Amino acid sequence: MEESKRSPEEVVKVMLERDRFTRWMGLEVEECRAGYCKLHYQVKDEMLNGFDIVHGGVLFSASDSALAFVCNVDGNITLALDASINFIRPAKPGERLTVEAVEVHRGRTIGVYEIRTTRENGELVALFRGTAYRTAKVLS
Repeated sequence: MEESKRSPEEVVKVMLERDRFTRWMGLEVEECRAGYCKLHYQVKDEMLNGFDIVHGGVLFSASDSALAFVCNVDGNITLALDASINFIRPAKPGERLTVEAVEVHRGRTIGVYEIRTTRENGELVALFRGTAYRTAKVLS
């Protein structure tokens, strides 16, 4: 498998430059290193469903973005194979949500990740689990 010559910071920068969806959602990467990524975002009115709470698709998408960063930070292109989410508590407009992705297992080609979305007070909002496939291709 080819090894990337980019640092984690460089990989995240390149990914953010190309990831229009993550930028559109307003996700900000706080920290990203091998096996860990932390990002945050503010719940905007356009992220709300008909009950004035954050739409589940927003929570899923933010978690999916965190998955992409944590499993690609070494520079090898890695793609999601499977993902699921549990919605624990509602989030409301104006809340700042933190999304933390942790590598649970990393084999030669398969990785398993847990992503937790929390409020500022630490309360769990959503729990996401993802499985990803690591290709031999390096991010160019």
